[in-house]
Amino acid sequence: MDAANATTLGVAGVGVLGTLLSALLVQRAGERSRKREHERTEAAQERRTAVQETLACHIAFNAAVRQYLAALTDQIHELGRDGPDSVQQRLTAARDHHRDVYAEVQLRTSERITGLAGDLNRELGLVYGMVRRIDDGAPREGDSVAAARERLDALWRQLRDVRRQMRSDPHVPQTR
Repeated sequence: MDAANATTLGVAGVGVLGTLLSALLVQRAGERSRKREHERTEAAQERRTAVQETLACHIAFNAAVRQYLAALTDQIHELGRDGPDSVQQRLTAARDHHRDVYAEVQLRTSERITGLAGDLNRELGLVYGMVRRIDDGAPREGDSVAAARERLDALWRQLRDVRRQMRSDPHVPQTR
């Protein structure tokens, strides 16, 4: 075999090898691109799911606090009366439900929202204690129906502030 034929054969071999390698590289690049796109899609879906779960948690917390406040209000209206036990049962159920929802808030929301919800939770507990002591006939100094009503009004305002903060949470989509 002479040098010209060897060179032609070598060039042809390199050309065939280059064509095969090129196809392989294009295929691998396509696979990497599809994999990255799939990962981006999954990450975006996970973010959407997390936002939806956080929003659902905020909504459940708002509803639970509203139910708790309404039950406390009803209980205050019944103080000193021989009202139905259903009012006290409703208060107990609302308090228990709030406790469950608040536990979820502690795990799912930002530190800022968790702190605000914690402040609200503590105040709810203080008013609940005051109402229970008055109802049981063992009030402490400062416990009165008027004081309980004032604190309830403050709690409604505090809930409005917490809702406003929840709406401005960067982990929740803005809706108006």
